[in-house]
Amino acid sequence: MLIEKQRWAGIRSGAVTVLFRRWRHRQATEGNIYRTGAGRIAVDRLLTLTADQITIEDARAAGYDAPADVVADLRGAPQDPIYLLRIRYLAEEDPRDALAADDRIEDVEALAARLARMDRTDAEGPWTHDTLRIIQRRPATRAPDLAEELGRDPHRFKLNVRKLKNLGLTISLGTGYRISPRGVALLAALDSAQAGN
Repeated sequence: MLIEKQRWAGIRSGAVTVLFRRWRHRQATEGNIYRTGAGRIAVDRLLTLTADQITIEDARAAGYDAPADVVADLRGAPQDPIYLLRIRYLAEEDPRDALAADDRIEDVEALAARLARMDRTDAEGPWTHDTLRIIQRRPATRAPDLAEELGRDPHRFKLNVRKLKNLGLTISLGTGYRISPRGVALLAALDSAQAGN
């Protein structure tokens, strides 16, 4: 989730507890935690509202003086829904960072089986290995460009990469992604197993 740099300090201090977004498609989920430029934030509440439902209290909690300032600052098409996100800054370290940095995979078969299950249950068919390979081959490349090369929907591609990230296999960058040490170790183990067959 992209957050304007001028909001980072307020989010970290707890002064900014609300974000407003105008999105054609919802890009956050209530209850999820997101890594942002400001750090990790939890989205505790997500509401859809109209411009005239923005209160002065929520505008100020988002760092604005008035609801009109919020509306004037919103990006996106005027007909797109407005979302209010009640957020909370998480100062503790992301446990996925330690997982991603650990290149000792104790049970390659179990992790490979988990990826196979993810492939089997996806409506568009297998995707995990292709996604890992393209990120390995093209680090720091925009997600829409990677999705286009694979013939996948960009929004769905990003959701799938997030699943790999939750397993500690990828790392998000300012633009695009890279394979984590854990992901490199997994691909090497799978290559070795395939070469042995």
